[in-house]
Amino acid sequence: MKPASPARRAVVLAAVCLAALCMPLSFTGPAIAIPAIAADLHGTPLALAWITNAFMLSFGGCLMVAGALADRYGRKRVFLLGMGVFSAAALALAAAPGLVWLDVLRAVQGLGCAMALSSGLAALAQEFDGAARARAFSLIGTAFGVGLAFGPFLAGTLITRTGWRAIFIATAAAGLTALLAAARAMRESRDPQAQGVDWPGALTFTGALSLFTYGLLQAPHKGWGSTASLGLLGGAALLLAVFIRVERRAARPMLDLTLFRLPAFAGVQLLAAAPAFSFVVLLVLLPARFIGIEGYSALEAGRMMIALSAPMLVLPVLAGMAAQRIAPAHICASGLLLAAGGLLWLSTCAPGQPPATLLGPLLLIGCGISLPWGLMDGLAISVVPVERAGMAAGIFNTTRVAGEGLALAIVSALLGTFTVAALGGAGLAGIGAQQAAHAGPFLALGELRHASALLPQAGDAALAQTYGTAFRHLLYVLASITTTSALLILAFLRHPADTMADGTALPRPDVSPQHLKSFQE
Repeated sequence: MKPASPARRAVVLAAVCLAALCMPLSFTGPAIAIPAIAADLHGTPLALAWITNAFMLSFGGCLMVAGALADRYGRKRVFLLGMGVFSAAALALAAAPGLVWLDVLRAVQGLGCAMALSSGLAALAQEFDGAARARAFSLIGTAFGVGLAFGPFLAGTLITRTGWRAIFIATAAAGLTALLAAARAMRESRDPQAQGVDWPGALTFTGALSLFTYGLLQAPHKGWGSTASLGLLGGAALLLAVFIRVERRAARPMLDLTLFRLPAFAGVQLLAAAPAFSFVVLLVLLPARFIGIEGYSALEAGRMMIALSAPMLVLPVLAGMAAQRIAPAHICASGLLLAAGGLLWLSTCAPGQPPATLLGPLLLIGCGISLPWGLMDGLAISVVPVERAGMAAGIFNTTRVAGEGLALAIVSALLGTFTVAALGGAGLAGIGAQQAAHAGPFLALGELRHASALLPQAGDAALAQTYGTAFRHLLYVLASITTTSALLILAFLRHPADTMADGTALPRPDVSPQHLKSFQE
């Protein structure tokens, strides 16, 4: 294959960066829009929760399969198909007549994102070599950072001026632009050694993830000990066991479980999931609080979210520079501990306080999580033998995205449970257990008006205070998870030696500053 011209490679890079920008916009934008969607289309708390969860579940559950399909059938073909599916789903979302259609189309949109991300990154690896490849992937990270930092503000502006449907029209336009650019400039490439997709592994993995997510989301409504909850969670556990058995017996498994015998590899997967509990879930929870509980407009909520995400634009690069002198494990653990401190600080900010009091904790959380964010991708491929780097990167991205979806489901369930408990223990006159169970999930979503209509005897101020109590307890849990993750990551990434499944000792994974320097330059 002839080397591509610099101009053609620049167009390919721009197309993949634009696709990468669409993905955080598709996550953060609808999170800002949920209150407006709820006012327009109405619906149960469970249906509203699926607006974000359906996208993340489909995105995370299909990444590895999409990567295998791209290797076999062509990276350009799968990228164009993925962006086409994404853009078509976004246009359909802009015209969705009800929440059921909205939730289904969000899952389709997540599938398109998975196809585009897996194939787009693989295509970039074919277009660029050496330092140019590292710079190209750093621009992908920057595109993600821009989407996270300014997605809420852009969404708030569109909602304020034109309505929530404009968010999906904007992402469709960006997706179609990326598709047209890639169709013109991207060259087709395949893996000549690629074989069939591990469909048994893919189906059992996605099935387990789906049942577990659905079980978590409906548990606050049905009860954790209900037949529905136990059945869904039990079914997820059964499918997970089948998945593990299938992968152990497969000749070419989707997920090589022997890699998890490397402590450093397990530590990197934990590092991939840790930001979900300290940062990603806040991208959904805080807009709901700002708009539904605090009374901010969508635009004001978007502006507040910049304090949380803006450090992503600068600090990951500085962390990469610091990794030339400081052990990456120390940087990652320190960043997570800073984020945990920010979560505890945020827990002291009850609803109704001036917006300025929230800026400090939001900035601290954003700064803390930005430190490991810039090192994670390099660590993902540095902790395994070089011949397994491709699988390691696929597993890492799946862990990150699927972990974000699971974290969102877990945290939503916890906040709903804490809110129901707080309503029952608030001493509000005339609120029975059944009323609390019915109104609590609405209040947890920030639907203060709906909860107030269900509990007219309580009053908005008392309900906001009850929400604040539940949110504070949730932040305690998130801070504990983040602190524990920091300590475990520090221990795993400093492990002196690793052993493969056959007992063969591997040298210490190269997570040295020199390795990361070569990755990032």
